[in-house]
Amino acid sequence: MNKDNRDLLVLFRHEFMSRRSIERQVTQLHELLYSVESLDNIVKSHEIIDLNKYTICKKPAVIKSFIRFSQNKAFVFLFNKN
Repeated sequence: MNKDNRDLLVLFRHEFMSRRSIERQVTQLHELLYSVESLDNIVKSHEIIDLNKYTICKKPAVIKSFIRFSQNKAFVFLFNKN
């Protein structure tokens, strides 16, 4: 896991936390975000809406290729299901 590519702003309620406990919590947060932001999890929670063809695509392979190759077509959107 590469920690250099992420900027986190973490706010704590406790003023007197040790440096080690802060680092441990930030490391756990990074590990959580790393697993959540995987491509497989992104594909599960998104779909492609194509307003040119009036279709909704939910196929994982098509969504992966859309994300990887970022095709800039007019009125084709990556939509979050949530």
